[in-house]
Amino acid sequence: MPNILTEAWFRDLIYLVSVIFFVIGLKKLGSPRTARKGNLLSAFGMFLAIAITLANNEIIDWKLYTAGIVIGGLIGIIMAKKVAMTSMPEMVAIFNGFGGIASTLVAIAEYYEQTASFAEAAVNVGSTGSVGFEGNMIIYVTMILSVLVGLVTFSGSFIAFGKLAEFLPTKPILFFGQQLLNAAMFIGIIALTIFLFNEPSNEMYFWAIVGVSFFIGITLTIPIGGADMPVVVSLLNSYSGIAVAMTGFVLSNNALVIVGSLVGASGIILTMIMCKAMNRSLANVIFGGFGAETSGGGEEGGFQGTVKSMSPDEAGMILDQAESVIFVPGYGMAVSQAQHAVKELTDQLEERGIDVKFAIHPVAGRMPGHMNVLLAEAGIDYEKLYDMDINKHFSKTNVAIVIGANDVVNPAAKTNKSSPIYGMPVLNVEEAQQVFVLKRSMKPGFAGIENELFFKDNTTMIFGDAKKTIEGFISSLEELD
Repeated sequence: MPNILTEAWFRDLIYLVSVIFFVIGLKKLGSPRTARKGNLLSAFGMFLAIAITLANNEIIDWKLYTAGIVIGGLIGIIMAKKVAMTSMPEMVAIFNGFGGIASTLVAIAEYYEQTASFAEAAVNVGSTGSVGFEGNMIIYVTMILSVLVGLVTFSGSFIAFGKLAEFLPTKPILFFGQQLLNAAMFIGIIALTIFLFNEPSNEMYFWAIVGVSFFIGITLTIPIGGADMPVVVSLLNSYSGIAVAMTGFVLSNNALVIVGSLVGASGIILTMIMCKAMNRSLANVIFGGFGAETSGGGEEGGFQGTVKSMSPDEAGMILDQAESVIFVPGYGMAVSQAQHAVKELTDQLEERGIDVKFAIHPVAGRMPGHMNVLLAEAGIDYEKLYDMDINKHFSKTNVAIVIGANDVVNPAAKTNKSSPIYGMPVLNVEEAQQVFVLKRSMKPGFAGIENELFFKDNTTMIFGDAKKTIEGFISSLEELD
């Protein structure tokens, strides 16, 4: 009696079910309320896909597989527990890189398996080289693409990690002939692909493709400035999905093709949304070298006006008289881990009958959804979070509290044509009656651009650690009860 687990129709059915779980899980990841359930559904879908794959493959070493699950699971748990929320963008970048290298390793294994079969076939037919990829064109092309996209994702992700962690320069690294070098390397890969097709047993061509692909990932990522890292992380996530889809073609695995396509498409869509939020094209992000030179946001001759500052106690008295408050979180909130203090302050303000909202710019922080993750962790109601539509509320707001955000609140994007961020949609915080900017110093943000908001007449700087400043607001309000 045949074993149903090894039947092709049953395997494809389980793959289809697993893909359904992936799609539902991906949908639920769109909201903090359902994201945890989305993760669990996607994980269960992956479990089904792995289980049926193993059941259909008689050469799997179950001991080795179990050891891999245990070791990988432990590493994942440790990383999830130990990595600080401020380091989440770096961890996401690393995960993207791991996805890329996994696809590459599968492609390398497939190359050696294919060439071994060619050698065996050549011996059987008495040939000296007439057996090759001619009848396996789809496998050959997707195998090369798996190597190319996988290694570009891998090396590019670790460059992004270095920039996010700031042990690599956050400024774009540019040199003469950079784009010509990239073009020459892509042409070189095409040539090597043709040579390898004609001589599949020539490992030198294959490993040359591997080396050049790895180097392209570096040269494509180093010219991108730190301010564009959210877009880069999203784009690299898309690349990792494309690499998985290519691996699916190599292995003739429909589940990998579908899941990789889902990740690739969703990553590209998110990337384009973020580019739109910055009023820039994807090509400009990748090749523009944004932030290569520090630029002041003001007109020639410098900013007009002075910077005013006050203590948290004084700011607390102003908050006590407010009727509406909008928080504008940025990377500074992540650095100081101020989200829980912000939640406590929000509760205090609402107890006083003050309306509280949160303005979340699409590229705030250093990865897509960075601020949403932090605020959800603190238990802040998702209904209080607004995207760019919040701009219509600032003019009716008593106090806007900017927590470590820089470029996404810089009015130069609307008024100064000489500014590198001119044309980028920003949050209109300067329209609020009073603006509190919480920063450690007057140092420009990640893009290296001075912020005109700091010099506005209705803006007051409150210097210091954001968490301690928020706690100062809370203490001041408590004393006024």
